[in-house]
Amino acid sequence: MKEIKAVLGPQKLAALHAALRAVPGFPGMTVSKAESYPAPSLRARTSIRQELTDHVARWRIEMVVPDEAAGPLYDAVVACLSSGAPGDSMVWISDVVRASFVHKSP
Repeated sequence: MKEIKAVLGPQKLAALHAALRAVPGFPGMTVSKAESYPAPSLRARTSIRQELTDHVARWRIEMVVPDEAAGPLYDAVVACLSSGAPGDSMVWISDVVRASFVHKSP
């Protein structure tokens, strides 16, 4: 199994969801609010106060998927989030050693 994670701007979430729903094997995703601090090379610093409060609202998505679905889903995320702007989004994929869907018994 693989885990696909991405951090993206709020304007991209709806498009990403639509793109992933079109991929066979899409299992759903967890979405949470996140904040990011751009790398110093991606912004102009004018004061230490701005440096300490210069964060950007983002979304973080996470999916645990079977190995055979990981490639197409990862490719769909990258294609959807590619904007050409440095630091706009980040996507990564990791191995999952063990995972379970835990259900309450009736």
